[in-house]
Amino acid sequence: MRLRTEGRSGEAHGVLCEAAGWPADRLPLLAVELHRSGLAADWATLLWEVSSLPPVELAAAAGALAAAGRTDDCGQLLRQGVARPAAEIADAVLALDRAGLEPEAQALMGAFVRVRTPEDAALIAAGDPRQLVPQLLAAARAVSPEREWDVVHALRVAGIADTP
Repeated sequence: MRLRTEGRSGEAHGVLCEAAGWPADRLPLLAVELHRSGLAADWATLLWEVSSLPPVELAAAAGALAAAGRTDDCGQLLRQGVARPAAEIADAVLALDRAGLEPEAQALMGAFVRVRTPEDAALIAAGDPRQLVPQLLAAARAVSPEREWDVVHALRVAGIADTP
């Protein structure tokens, strides 16, 4: 807060970027402190920075927020992460699954399917079709029957195995 009140916004942003790389279990504590200090905008910036971390770190951050009961923040973080390439989304989904965070994995998949093309969505499944195709189709089905059909078609066109 001191940096903000002194007009040193650039330095404050640098601190937020550095904090994004801290251990994930610190995120919920940072959220509480930033909100308590009247720096909700800085919390939003920090979540944006965390959303650009490598897939394993993104998954850890989502897990820490979910475990702390910060489901809205977790959801925001996952929605912000959908700008990544499909292969990174696949890695993040698999990392979330390995960490026992299936709801968060499905939330990330669902956010991706909602905003990206069916062809982009099909690319997610390329690395591990057996595990990712069912999740991808469930996410598409949750959007709409039409979206599910579009994703099934994209999977077939891409030659992805395990397509119904």
